[in-house]
Amino acid sequence: MGQGEFAVNFFVALFALIDPVGNVPFFAAGTQGVSSRDRAQIALYISLFVVGFLTFFYFTGLSLLAFFGISLPAFRIAGGVILFILGLDMVRGEIGAENPQTAAAAAPKSKRGAAGRQFERMIVPFAMPLLIGPGAISTVIIYASQGRAFGLTGAATGVGVIAAVALTVLLSFLATPVITRLLGKIGLTIVVRVLGLILCAMAVQFILVGFSDATRGLIRHETAQPYATR
Repeated sequence: MGQGEFAVNFFVALFALIDPVGNVPFFAAGTQGVSSRDRAQIALYISLFVVGFLTFFYFTGLSLLAFFGISLPAFRIAGGVILFILGLDMVRGEIGAENPQTAAAAAPKSKRGAAGRQFERMIVPFAMPLLIGPGAISTVIIYASQGRAFGLTGAATGVGVIAAVALTVLLSFLATPVITRLLGKIGLTIVVRVLGLILCAMAVQFILVGFSDATRGLIRHETAQPYATR
């Protein structure tokens, strides 16, 4: 796998997990009654939180696995299972079923609340685990292990991918009124379910790679790494 392919795969997997467009309705519900300026600040705070939190796990995740004695293949398989469950919920339209009510309850009852206080209310459950859940953390750690093969440039690429995904979060939330108007309920549902299908496929690939690394001859190399250069 080349560095360019690594960056693209990492971006697609993380983007599908965080799903900025699909989370626009939840963001709109959580910022109901907030001024446009405060909504923009909240979107910026959430994006910075995504960058900082995921970057932390990108550089420390492998050390945490070593500390707890967890092998990378085992973590790949576990992460793949989690991703598949999340993707399946997205395809079924079940993900975040309770979150709109929670987000609406967390919305400020008056316009006197500052953007910072509203962000603190939205950290849980909006920023975590709706945006950054076990699947996103698992994906970051898995791709961090792959990025080590590229050295410092791989680390820089990984952080750049995380920042790029956070930027899509910021842009999506800033464009909340436009996106909800253009896509509508049906359009947003389609986006979420298509991303869920992609996520399920990536989860199966993670599991195949994990079993391939943990065993010898159980899974063919061509199946685990179908597009690897020879």
